[in-house]
Amino acid sequence: MQINLLHRPAQALAQVWLEPNESIVAESGAMVGMTTNVQMQTQSGGMMSGLKRMFGGESFFRNTFTSQNGNGEVLLAHALSGDMTVLEMTQQGYFLQSSAFIASSPAVNLDTKVGGFRGFFSGAGVFVLKATSQGPGQVLVGGFGGIQELVCDGNIVIDTGHLVAWDASLTYTVGKSGAGWIASFLSGEGLVCHFKGQGRIWIQTRNPVEYGRAVGSQLPPRG
Repeated sequence: MQINLLHRPAQALAQVWLEPNESIVAESGAMVGMTTNVQMQTQSGGMMSGLKRMFGGESFFRNTFTSQNGNGEVLLAHALSGDMTVLEMTQQGYFLQSSAFIASSPAVNLDTKVGGFRGFFSGAGVFVLKATSQGPGQVLVGGFGGIQELVCDGNIVIDTGHLVAWDASLTYTVGKSGAGWIASFLSGEGLVCHFKGQGRIWIQTRNPVEYGRAVGSQLPPRG
């Protein structure tokens, strides 16, 4: 499987080339187009898994695209305008902000985790996803705006609304951005994630929740 990212960074489109009988698993609604020899199969992943996905901000269903009788091509896109990036699977895996997931190799296992967030991802999903794999694999993620890779070498603080993904080797806690809840509220920054350890973090340059509020404030009142 080869993933070619087009129209970056503002309107990214993933062009996925599949060899015969090769597959890719994608979030429901991510498909833009595909060649006629690609077969799509929809799966819920089981009742409990499906419920966890729904509460995690994902669709109940995922689609598996398999190329038959030759090479195939699938086009995938994120729901929001912005960039995409491909994460090569590592031994420890990744945590993903739930709505950032677009697609992955079939060998990648995605599990919904509550972790230390416990509902702090207001508007971005109560849960996060843990991506792991026993061997090689890829995960395609998308962000709102541009995607920037940061390196944590000890400690770093990131606004929760800007998180896309991070190495599972990092430990994290979610807390107030200011000295107290009132100070955090007045600052407009809300909740932040404190990372510790050695690893990489991918952030999105725009916060979907704050963008929605800004646009909503400009709309006329409903009659």
